[in-house]
Amino acid sequence: MRAGLVLATALVAGIAPVALGGAAAVAAPAVNRAETGVEPGTVVQDGGPAKVWAGEEGPGTIRFRADVPAGVTGPVTATLGFGKPISTWPGGGTWPYRVARSLVTTASVNGSAPAPVSWTEARDGDVEPLFVDLPAVEARSTLDYAVTLDLASSSAWFGSFYLSVRLKDAQGNVVSQGKADVDVVLGTPEAALRGAVHARDKGGVLWRYEATGSADGRLTARKRVGGGWGAYTAIVPVGRTTANGRGDVVARDKDGVLWYYQGSGNPDAPFKPRVRVGGGWNAYTAIANSGYGLVARDKDGVLWNYIRDNGTTFQPRVRVGGGWNAYTQISGYAGGLVARDATGVLWKYNPRTVAPSPSNPFDARAKVGGGWNAYNTLAGTEDLGRWNHLDLLARTATGDLYAYQGKPSGFGWVPGTRTKVGHGWNIYNVVI
Repeated sequence: MRAGLVLATALVAGIAPVALGGAAAVAAPAVNRAETGVEPGTVVQDGGPAKVWAGEEGPGTIRFRADVPAGVTGPVTATLGFGKPISTWPGGGTWPYRVARSLVTTASVNGSAPAPVSWTEARDGDVEPLFVDLPAVEARSTLDYAVTLDLASSSAWFGSFYLSVRLKDAQGNVVSQGKADVDVVLGTPEAALRGAVHARDKGGVLWRYEATGSADGRLTARKRVGGGWGAYTAIVPVGRTTANGRGDVVARDKDGVLWYYQGSGNPDAPFKPRVRVGGGWNAYTAIANSGYGLVARDKDGVLWNYIRDNGTTFQPRVRVGGGWNAYTQISGYAGGLVARDATGVLWKYNPRTVAPSPSNPFDARAKVGGGWNAYNTLAGTEDLGRWNHLDLLARTATGDLYAYQGKPSGFGWVPGTRTKVGHGWNIYNVVI
């Protein structure tokens, strides 16, 4: 006997994406003929395994036909079991109730209007960890089902799995059984997970590019944000900049005043009117975002940490340390910093994991590699492809733009494989 907690399908919970293969199918349980007196019918899937995109593509449809033995009358209910054992699930808080909430599902029987159905977390030793009951219908010789499954990109770890199918009559006897195979493929990540890039041309116009979420990291055609951005000597993102119009920037004018532009949530007009932060920022030769807020290097090579309180205010600056004039470029990346020295070596500063403080915000630097003098611009971004990692943009002097896919290492995320995502970007004097 299974008991469960029915959960609404309208809510979608985040699940860490992990690449896993499908589990081997488990045969549906045998039917006790002595109890039912009926040889159960079979369930046959239409068109082979159903392909379901995990992402913005929308729901995939799983179609199958159930044969019901002659003599079965009254209402019958089909129950689907999620045939991917918990032992194959990723960790990181991937609990059955969270998976149940992520399975946004409708069901149609014999052409009826699709109806939302809710998944149930199984208990008491059931083979499958999740179940869903489809709408009950009057028995007939064949029943045609169309079940839709709409998944977020965070559910791409499902991979290949099966759904067990069991039809029961009003007395609980199994009258038809089989399975349906499903292949889940990572699709277009949601806009909140895709990065956006801003670039200022020599006329002072700011332009916006958004990640399409394609496997090759392709960006959208540029959109004009607005003019007048030539008034600024530095433009720096604060926090995450995403394709859904989220993401803030600060900009320093020629008088040293820092201005804050809050993200609007509208990709076509991504910033709200500016708000003054404060003056004196001409003291700095470099400004970069970090997981704490902003860091700024003064003319003597001292790095200062500005922890962000909220949109327009920062706590008083705290000295991090000297020697930062060794770097020709500093950029925020993966919650920390990357810094390139005069010989072209790129170094990574991770957020400090043990006893962080405003004056000690980073772990000791780690070497990423050499050859980075080939680029005149570096900028950390959100994911620009279907790579599910933070990326680093790098532009050559001839205007070719590359995205380095983030990869895990012994010292956090670092730039990995590069993919060319643009050309002609030397028309811009700022890329963020």
